[in-house]
Amino acid sequence: MTASLQSRSHGATMVLTISNPENRNALGPEIYAAGVEALNAAENSAEVRSVVITGEGSHFCAGGNLQRLLANRQQPPEVQAQSIAGLHSWIETIRAFPKPVIAAVEGACAGAGFSLALSCDLIVAAQDAVFVMAYANVGLSPDGGATWSLTHALPRATALQLLLCGDRIDAPRLQALGVINSVTDPGQALDSALALAERLNQRAPNALTSIKELVNEAVSAPLHVQLTTERDHFVRNLHHTNAGEGIGAFLEKRRPQYR
Repeated sequence: MTASLQSRSHGATMVLTISNPENRNALGPEIYAAGVEALNAAENSAEVRSVVITGEGSHFCAGGNLQRLLANRQQPPEVQAQSIAGLHSWIETIRAFPKPVIAAVEGACAGAGFSLALSCDLIVAAQDAVFVMAYANVGLSPDGGATWSLTHALPRATALQLLLCGDRIDAPRLQALGVINSVTDPGQALDSALALAERLNQRAPNALTSIKELVNEAVSAPLHVQLTTERDHFVRNLHHTNAGEGIGAFLEKRRPQYR
């Protein structure tokens, strides 16, 4: 069976499911391309307010397909470079996507699968989910932005331990480290992620877009630049229709209806 990325709607949430269950949902170029295409289509769709990425069956994603990587060793280096460029295009598209993206993780979340989860805005994981930066275990170095994500999320020594040692780490430990947002009972990650997405779907889309953009920019912006950017976003959002609805609803003690 060919690996694919399945898309379906759940209310205002687009659910993207990595479908390659016989290989624990290992990734490949066709999935990267489909991921970019799906998010580009959803970016300007008023019907989509959030995205959940999950894996088919009992695993999120085992990372790269080692058989394909072994075969690529017999090809010119440009072949693998092109494949990684596809992955990185998907990672960058997730980061820049103006709506919330949530990873719903069950079972194995390894290598590039772990990188993919880290690229999402929020992570919901089952209690028994297992995360591992497996690259060093097979003589490889990370891709998918793993070094960037972990270095920004964790102390240097902790990030290096995960990357150098390739040890497995469970969801509760990652939650304690601030990498995972919530831990659920086994088999409940997707339902919990969809419930979280529905909470976000009820908020003003323009405000959520501003918050995501501001957090992305804050990683490298000096304080005076960030303050200016925050001012510009605030003023723009204050004069948006949704601010009138939100403030009015709060004062009138009713639920707001954002557009």
